Amino acid sequence: MNPVRHVAIIMDGNGRWGINHKQSRNAGHREGLNTVDIIIKHCITHKIEFLTLYTFSSENWKRPKNEITFLFKLLENFLSKKINEIIKKDIRLKFIGELNKLPIKLQKLTKLSEKKTINKKSLQINIALNYGSKIELINTIKKIKQKKIKLNEKNIDKNLYTKNLPDPDILIRTGDTHRLSNFLLWQLSYTEIFFEKKLWPDFTGKDFNKIINKFKNIKRNFGSI
Repeated sequence: MNPVRHVAIIMDGNGRWGINHKQSRNAGHREGLNTVDIIIKHCITHKIEFLTLYTFSSENWKRPKNEITFLFKLLENFLSKKINEIIKKDIRLKFIGELNKLPIKLQKLTKLSEKKTINKKSLQINIALNYGSKIELINTIKKIKQKKIKLNEKNIDKNLYTKNLPDPDILIRTGDTHRLSNFLLWQLSYTEIFFEKKLWPDFTGKDFNKIINKFKNIKRNFGSI
């Protein structure tokens, strides 16, 4: 039985869900937060240590301005209103990406949330925000050059946004789209990938459990026989 330490998720399909339900794309983003709550509960039940959520990519700036503003406000409200509940659940929050390009209020909230939850241990949630894997790798190589250390796999691992984290065991992408979209390209080299037809707001705890159980029985060779 394969242990599951780290699950990464591309939460795709919120906007389409909103349109399909004759509402706005923003309504779909709001609905998607309910699924996040469900998956967090199931991660704790399964004793999964790390959950990484692709929340806003470096390419998402191409979206309509009102949608971007709504997404940032949604996250600000989530961090403001849910932080005490997150602390009670013993959850640590970590934000990865080019955070210095986010609105100032959101930058402050991310720093405060990290500070308040730094000693929590049941589950670490990594929120990928203004994240792009190619930019991460470029920044990592720049750090290695500045430190004047050898460019090798070990030093790349140590200087990524995800340093000190195990690589994801599982990647889930909802929304019936079969691509990685510039997400954790280095870290996913031996990750088991599950593409789901359901849009993110329709993804359930039962769907999540099915993937966890399937993963546990996969024979993983990591290049050997």
